[in-house]
Amino acid sequence: MGRENQTYVTEFILLGLSSDHQTQILLFVIFLIIYLLTVLGNLLIILLIHVDARLHTPMYFLLKNLSFTDLCFSTTIVPQLLFHLLVMRKTISFTRCFIQMVFFLIMGCTESSLLAAMSYDRYVAVCKPLHYSTLMTQSICIQLVIGSWASGAFVSLVDTTFTLFLPYQGQNIINHYFCEPPALLKLASADTYSTEMAIFAMGVVILLGPVSLILFSYWNIISIVIQIQSGKGRLKVISTCGSHFIVVFFFYGSTIFTYMQPNSKKMNEGDKVISVFYSVITSMMNPFIYSLRNKDVKEAFRKAFGR
Repeated sequence: MGRENQTYVTEFILLGLSSDHQTQILLFVIFLIIYLLTVLGNLLIILLIHVDARLHTPMYFLLKNLSFTDLCFSTTIVPQLLFHLLVMRKTISFTRCFIQMVFFLIMGCTESSLLAAMSYDRYVAVCKPLHYSTLMTQSICIQLVIGSWASGAFVSLVDTTFTLFLPYQGQNIINHYFCEPPALLKLASADTYSTEMAIFAMGVVILLGPVSLILFSYWNIISIVIQIQSGKGRLKVISTCGSHFIVVFFFYGSTIFTYMQPNSKKMNEGDKVISVFYSVITSMMNPFIYSLRNKDVKEAFRKAFGR
């Protein structure tokens, strides 16, 4: 790993969400249901968008990529969580821990960028409808997706590198249910100030940057909605953008709370519960919010599977 003293810790012990056996069984059932809904829901969205020509639009292209990201995001965390809820010794090797952290950060940061790209798509559709076909071409959509993945990979590289090269000696108990930088920093046996600042800077780039773009988009969308005379027109705009805003609120609210606050040496139960929202719940919510509130997706479902 580049530093001899890092070899002192070869595995970590994850405390998980609860130490009570009955609570763990209950959590296993809950998270298993959530994971199955996440996998089935996101696969369904990807399938419907792929097979239905009416959904071959920029909005659904971005949604398909979001569903793929959610599928990978959830799979990075939940299967291990389910396994640890059934075993007594919840260990994870040093290497597996950092591999999980790398993929968690890539998927999470990519999702952050994709949500911002989707808000831009809605901004153009509502505020500049006459220029939509020129501003949201196929090449631009591909560039937005590639840029989202590139930003996710870059932030993951920075956060993981700074966290990885800290020395970990003796203490190997993580008060968390998966490996992520804020939890690992609490075990480092060296000063973590520079790492915290690097993670904070990346948070500004990948969280506050997209949030600012989303707020700008919705401010302009709301301004347009207020001017719409038709009640039906207002309802259509609100329905289109409302689902996106719900996802944004849950994802960014919980993530900013975790990554944009000063690090402490203790992680309380509330921090772990909050992390469930951006690491597990949001990936399940996305396909159901978009599909249940979207007429085009519901019609594509009826066409694919019959009435």
